[in-house]
Amino acid sequence: MANTSDISRGMILKLDGSLYSVVEFGENKTARAAAKVWAKLKGVDNARTIEKTWNSGETIFPVRVEKKAYQYLYKDESGYNFMDNETFEQIALPEEMIDSPRFLKEGGEVFVFINTETELPIGAELPEKITVLITYCEPGVRGDTATRATKQATIETGAIVNVPLFVNEGELIKINTKTGDYVERVKE
Repeated sequence: MANTSDISRGMILKLDGSLYSVVEFGENKTARAAAKVWAKLKGVDNARTIEKTWNSGETIFPVRVEKKAYQYLYKDESGYNFMDNETFEQIALPEEMIDSPRFLKEGGEVFVFINTETELPIGAELPEKITVLITYCEPGVRGDTATRATKQATIETGAIVNVPLFVNEGELIKINTKTGDYVERVKE
């Protein structure tokens, strides 16, 4: 059995019949009372975000989760369709189970989290940084590299991101899928 000293960021816990991912955690110690362990938890199978406090040493119930590489295929009425890179088995996930679905690119790699108790998918996330093509943006002007000003650009997935003024249409850029921020230009 696991206890509160085993809590780590990213761990999936079962609380009141629902699954939650640990976003942040810490310990509060006072001179008179026993230490308390707190955690900010994000719902994996629901859209809730909660904070939970336990007494130090209390039992927790972690869920073993497997992270598998899948390939994004297409979107239809059943949801977003992915294919297992090893078994070629296909699954469909609803939009709310996917982290940053606006950056999904056909043929792109996605990591699907599978609950090992039920063998069911519980979520999917994209790699932290992906390379995308800019399909539309206003033309850049020579000398626009000195300031940190940005402009909006449409990328191949249809999402709109802010890019520096010197970036042009038809260029490849790297973006952070967690924040949607521009990282760098990619040289071909």
